[in-house]
Amino acid sequence: QVQLVESGGGLVQAGGSLRLSCAASGRTFSSYSMGWFRQAPGKERQFVASITWSGSNTYYANSAKGRFTISRDNAKNTVYLLMNSLKPDDPAVYYCAARSGGGSGYYSTTYNYWGQGTQVTVSS
Repeated sequence: QVQLVESGGGLVQAGGSLRLSCAASGRTFSSYSMGWFRQAPGKERQFVASITWSGSNTYYANSAKGRFTISRDNAKNTVYLLMNSLKPDDPAVYYCAARSGGGSGYYSTTYNYWGQGTQVTVSS
């Protein structure tokens, strides 16, 4: 069992940056691939980025490439999402998730555990 708690969301001006954190409980965190998703009101949950258990491979949605960076610290049981150059279409609730499989982690159905989400708001 893995419990995930996101933090770091908030209000930021367009062009600004935020770093989201996701703290995981359990001793097996390092065996899970991790992902970040987001969901805006009235829209489906959308893949943002993922990282394999070792951190050696990362994957990004086209909307995140060049602006967002996913990373993890297995010693701290934490995964991060650094978001730069935030745009007015980035606001959403951002969720982290854990899965035991390999691959890109693009599909939300492949994840076993989810956090409660953290709100990101961007002012123009």
